[in-house]
Amino acid sequence: MKKALLAALFLPALAQAYQPGKTYRLTVLHTNDLHGRFWPNEHGEYGLAAHQTLVKQIKNEVKRSGGSVVLLNAGDVNTGVPESDVHNARPDIEAMNAIGYEAMTLGNHEFDNPLQMLAMQEKWARFPFLSANIRQKNSGRHLVKPYTVLRKQGLDIAVVGLTTEETATSANTAYTRNLIIDPAADSARQTLQTLKQRKKKPDITIALTHLGYRSDAALARTLPTKSFDIIVGGHSHHTVCMDNAGRLKNNHRPGDACRPDFQNGTWIMQAGEWGKYLGRADFTFKNGKLALQSYRLIPVNLKYETETADGQTVRTLYQSAIRPDKQLAAKLKNYQEQADGKLNVAVGSVNAKLEGDRAVVRRQPTNLGRLIAHAQRLRTDADLAVMNSGGIRDSIRAGRVTYKDILRAQPFGNLIAYVDLSGEELARYLHTVALIRPEDGGFPQFDGVTLQADYDKQRVSNILVNGKPLENGKTYRLSVSDYLANGGDGYPVLSDKPSYVNTGFVDADVLKQYFEQHSPIDAARFAPNARP
Repeated sequence: MKKALLAALFLPALAQAYQPGKTYRLTVLHTNDLHGRFWPNEHGEYGLAAHQTLVKQIKNEVKRSGGSVVLLNAGDVNTGVPESDVHNARPDIEAMNAIGYEAMTLGNHEFDNPLQMLAMQEKWARFPFLSANIRQKNSGRHLVKPYTVLRKQGLDIAVVGLTTEETATSANTAYTRNLIIDPAADSARQTLQTLKQRKKKPDITIALTHLGYRSDAALARTLPTKSFDIIVGGHSHHTVCMDNAGRLKNNHRPGDACRPDFQNGTWIMQAGEWGKYLGRADFTFKNGKLALQSYRLIPVNLKYETETADGQTVRTLYQSAIRPDKQLAAKLKNYQEQADGKLNVAVGSVNAKLEGDRAVVRRQPTNLGRLIAHAQRLRTDADLAVMNSGGIRDSIRAGRVTYKDILRAQPFGNLIAYVDLSGEELARYLHTVALIRPEDGGFPQFDGVTLQADYDKQRVSNILVNGKPLENGKTYRLSVSDYLANGGDGYPVLSDKPSYVNTGFVDADVLKQYFEQHSPIDAARFAPNARP
């Protein structure tokens, strides 16, 4: 009888890792959407060597107060800066190793490269890649670990990875076609159930997501109250900074007082983009309850501009300077210089800006969108070409143009393809593509074709191919990227057509070659209203 009573008393103690009555201190540090920004920009802002210094300072401070630190990244380490892309994000991952990251969830841009590259990056990392909702189609097994459990001062902290379902269409389907991307909420429920069945139930549960802020909030509301204590998010590049009334600060300035969002018992955080901020959440944990004590989005050497009386632009730090860690900076500088030697090579020139800014190119036709489509059309000897605006990531400035400028504009390394379509097939294709609405990454940029799209009536009319009306009985060659041909950004699949040809030409190299052969380029020639 005594043995049974002792067992009954002892079992609950095994089920909880924390000590009743003890106050634990936990600091969660987080970033997301680094997109290759391992090196500071030309104004000395952000950069992972400065992050190293900041994290070291915080860890020392927290250690002195008897607490512990968890350091997390919410995905998209890949794609965005040529100096990182040329090294396949190795400098970024090695910097994250040095800083001490403990987990990263897979973002959609982790699938911009073949799965073999992702596997190589996973080997480089000294922290786990996580995603509970991405599985291999042939085996049903998770592609990477669904979760990890961190041990901090006797507490068990479960970190569950979740990746946006948009990856199925926003990533290159040539790399994702053998994957199953399950609904994030369903995978969250299943993983939480698995964690509850562990011998030791986690004391704190964190969702490390690459879903976007609105989706994070929806996830918190969809699941039972307090299913996750914390959601650390990415993907939408939000600086999640709430005012005292619980509203998102749309006019957030670096250094502003902040609180994370709080919905259905869950704290929701996101730290902008590129490592501009390090999110810091300080908690206490006592008797199974987690309480937020303070929160900051710490600007990493961010600056604001002012103009002097003589018209000079001056940049001033929002907060005290954070000196880059010397040892890490030296290591990263080596990667930066190696890349510069390959990338700072002139390929041509242009007499005016080629517009690729996200806020513009996803809303209207631009000269850069048309130039890219034009270069691809010529390379494939096609009648017309379409380019998705989400594949254009930067403008090209007037003057000398380098290979780096090209790769900033087209960082994804998609391959150019073509397909021969009848007039009827082309008309159906254009009726779908031309009605993709502005602001969507699929918003089309055309060359060799003009048309009128009525979004309200869902109708496309007045289709002209090279100035002539589309003829049903004629065959037309359409140039697209393999990403679009495989159904990326919601485009109709063309890769299953008998006439489909993947040329193997890389999109950025096609644009580079066009600059080399046709410079100086007259930007006005590619104005959206210029004659095809």
